[in-house]
Amino acid sequence: MENGKKRLAVLVGCNYPNTPNELHGCINDVLAMREVLISPRFGFDQSHIEFLTDAPDSLAMPTGANIKSALGRMVDQAEPGDVLFFHYSGHGTRIPSVRHVHPFRQDEAIVPCDFNLITDVDFRQLVNRLPKGASFTILSDSCHSGGLIDKEKEQIGPSSLTITSNGTLLSHRPKSIPFESILQHFASLTNINTSDIGTHLLEFFGANASLKFRFPQLELDLFEPQIGHDEGILLSGCQANETSADMSPTEGGGKAYGAFSNAVQIVLKENSDRLLSNKQVVILAREVLQARRFEQHPCLYCSDENADAAFLWQHERSGV
Repeated sequence: MENGKKRLAVLVGCNYPNTPNELHGCINDVLAMREVLISPRFGFDQSHIEFLTDAPDSLAMPTGANIKSALGRMVDQAEPGDVLFFHYSGHGTRIPSVRHVHPFRQDEAIVPCDFNLITDVDFRQLVNRLPKGASFTILSDSCHSGGLIDKEKEQIGPSSLTITSNGTLLSHRPKSIPFESILQHFASLTNINTSDIGTHLLEFFGANASLKFRFPQLELDLFEPQIGHDEGILLSGCQANETSADMSPTEGGGKAYGAFSNAVQIVLKENSDRLLSNKQVVILAREVLQARRFEQHPCLYCSDENADAAFLWQHERSGV
């Protein structure tokens, strides 16, 4: 695919202010990413970037319904050759699979500010809606984000690359909300006595709940062939069984940030004079995190072709 005709982005930062789950760096992450996108290197028009945060003055809160609506609008606008990008910084979680034939499996989800989970099935359906030749890159700086596009091929991950651990050096908060906490939250809202999170989400959000729970038959596909080539590209902040770090402001007055988002921005800045493939961005981000002794390992999920394609199809010469 040649450089896209349009470059469209949805940027979501959830800090969950004044809650027990509060983070500090997520809004900063997407603000910094917006500056990266509008640089000559990537050439995004600000009018083609939709921005959702839970800052007090936010024009659009990052609820589950709002995020899915923004992503749906972006996909609906896409034409062949367009470049779509979703950057999410916030909490992630793992939920029991609704694939009853595999009861011990867990699936991945992001956690919007209203806890209306957006799951791997939702992202798969968005990728499936792309017109041929358009690409959809997801950069998810959240816990348990490996595999966030259902059935996307692993290029860099726990089964494809040896993991080394150095021990976390810096104090941080994981971008994870335990499934049990989410379950308790909704049980108090719905007054339904069940451990099935889908029942609670359907009761509370109705048609705005994840496709995973509204149409569970979509999940009963363990014995079907794997999908073929598509244009979904996932750069995850960690493996599915790991947490991603949210760094609080430093004593010297530095800004809070998400470790993975920051690592990607460092990689892009340090390599501003050359093209980087999706695979190179993830490998170099791993090296940044390893040097800083974080115990998280970014992953890449996409087709073989897209593993070697330029990240966000950046221009050949970043100064142009």
